[in-house]
Amino acid sequence: MSDAGRSRYTPNWSDLGPRLGSAAVLLAVTSFAVWVNGPLFAIAISVVFAGIYREWEVMVRTRPLSSFGYVLMGIMALVPLAAVAWGSGPAWVVVGTGIVIAAFFGLEHLLWRAFGLIFLSAVVIAIVALRSDGSPGFAACFFLGATVWMTDTGAFFVGRLMGGAKLSPGISPGKTWTGAAGGLVIGTLAGLLFWVTMTPSPWWIGVLIAGATSISGQVGDLAESAVKRRFRVKDSGDLIPGHGGFMDRLDSLTFGALLTFIVGYLHAGPELVPAGLLYW
Repeated sequence: MSDAGRSRYTPNWSDLGPRLGSAAVLLAVTSFAVWVNGPLFAIAISVVFAGIYREWEVMVRTRPLSSFGYVLMGIMALVPLAAVAWGSGPAWVVVGTGIVIAAFFGLEHLLWRAFGLIFLSAVVIAIVALRSDGSPGFAACFFLGATVWMTDTGAFFVGRLMGGAKLSPGISPGKTWTGAAGGLVIGTLAGLLFWVTMTPSPWWIGVLIAGATSISGQVGDLAESAVKRRFRVKDSGDLIPGHGGFMDRLDSLTFGALLTFIVGYLHAGPELVPAGLLYW
């Protein structure tokens, strides 16, 4: 951006109040559910991801939720309950059952419905695995949340304050390269701060994992924006003031959860995903 263009740029903070208020409430509720774990954690994930699937169903059909949409919402709500109670195998059985039921109700939107159920269920199973194993699970979720949400926060404030060239104007006109860089730096530093104070692992591994998690979160944000652009939707919903819907608020977390799960799984196996993520 030229000096003249920069001097004319004035950030718009009109949505800051609702954003901060809703973010504070979400952070408090999420932190409590993750800390308590057990049935409350499962119920919290069930409600949130049923809400995300509702937004997905409305978006891909471009019309209000149908009675069958509520059936698929219910199936999505069962996935985290099955994952917490019995493990990933039964959870995937629930997903498969949902896809079969969707096929009986018509093929017009089946691919998008199936993709939504499979992708969101993969995220759910990743989050449940990250929260397993007691204290390491809480630490793994805290690391993921701190890195992703500080990336979002850094990108928002740096992008608003500095403006700059658009990151991907065809997908998300509001995002800038400056904001993306600011989010990467702030998110990585937040993850690294947690890493060096809460784990004995080498700091440089923390930098690599936090940086990769930060980038994956921003990719998730862009991916959701691309889907919304495909269906000509501005926000996935209007439930959360200043953020839109559940999907708008948690899009970064989805890719971040999948990445951290994969790292932990590959390093220590399916039973020790949190330890595999944090202890090297």
